Amino acid sequence: MHPHLKEKFLSLFGRPAQYLFETPGRTELGGNHTDHQLGCVLAGAIDLCITAAVAENHRQMISVYSDGFGLCQVNLFDLSPLPEEAGTTASLIRGIAAGFAKKGHQVPGFDAYLVSDVLPGNGLSSSAAFEVLMGSIINHLSHAFLHENAIAKIGQFAENTFFGKPCGLMDQMACATGGIIAIDFSDPTNPLVEPICFDFSGCGYTLCIIESGASHEGLTDAYAAIPKEMGQIAAFFEKKYLRHVSEDIFYDNLGALRRQFGDRAVLRAIHFFDENRRVVQQKEALKHNDLNVFFHLVNQSGDSSWKLLQNIHLPESSFHQEVALALALTKALLRGQGACRVHGGGFAGTIQAYVPNHMLECFRKKMESVLGSGSCHCLSIRQKGATYLEIAE
Repeated sequence: MHPHLKEKFLSLFGRPAQYLFETPGRTELGGNHTDHQLGCVLAGAIDLCITAAVAENHRQMISVYSDGFGLCQVNLFDLSPLPEEAGTTASLIRGIAAGFAKKGHQVPGFDAYLVSDVLPGNGLSSSAAFEVLMGSIINHLSHAFLHENAIAKIGQFAENTFFGKPCGLMDQMACATGGIIAIDFSDPTNPLVEPICFDFSGCGYTLCIIESGASHEGLTDAYAAIPKEMGQIAAFFEKKYLRHVSEDIFYDNLGALRRQFGDRAVLRAIHFFDENRRVVQQKEALKHNDLNVFFHLVNQSGDSSWKLLQNIHLPESSFHQEVALALALTKALLRGQGACRVHGGGFAGTIQAYVPNHMLECFRKKMESVLGSGSCHCLSIRQKGATYLEIAE
């Protein structure tokens, strides 16, 4: 827990904090852009967290002060989406509160001071961690006693409906649950969550997230195009999601699909079918402690994202291809050991690498000499998800 958290709350709000909460970020281990098509994913909570000191304020107001970002206030009198709030922190807070209200729970006003280690804009789900944290606070203060899965779904609802981003549910589920989990979204109302007991560090490898240095600015349309194009392919077969489309029938109709939707949409659908199988194989590899198979699948996932899903760089970008460069450099440095892949939404941000411990220091120095100091982050899997820590004293 961060030092001076309670003292800072006292100085900001003029009274002591009553409660402490903590929610981890997450890393995507498998299933790149499969969750929004009701596919399978493999994810893990990480040892970087958002921590909050909280006290009820007995007003119809949620006041959240985030270290480094300042104060955000949301009144609870209007819990409908506000167009002027779209894409803001306020929209997420309002959306979380609305999600609880829709379930019949009275949302209390509260003040919160937040400190975050979860690197924003690096594919570690700082937004989802924030959503789950807000949901955990409201869940506790309102005595709603919702399951962690329900809190995750409220986070997705807030991001989809209030924030305006068509995200899947993987990020929120991983942040809420903790550890490594395999999630099957075939039933979106009741996703199947299977804990996977595995420790990379105990096997001689370190999980690294590497910042490529690319900017996320102006990428909303590029991200949104992926589920849109996959959805177009599904709609051709009168389905809403690719998970409900027969792969054999898909291939039987390849010519018509190309003519109607273009080759990129078809290639992205092929990625989905292949990636969905890979996640199941990755899960089984970890359950059987078979790192060789797991790393082979990770590399396959990375290649598929690059060639088929095409979320490594924008088509019009030739001068700036930071993610592609980071992947190429990682492969050169690993020399056939470990594995690497794009991490998260793609186009910008981060890649993921599994680095042998004996190579770690040299690997980190070389990556940072090219991509910048502090660009290589060594992570560990955190077993706890969203956590109510204690009553503050």
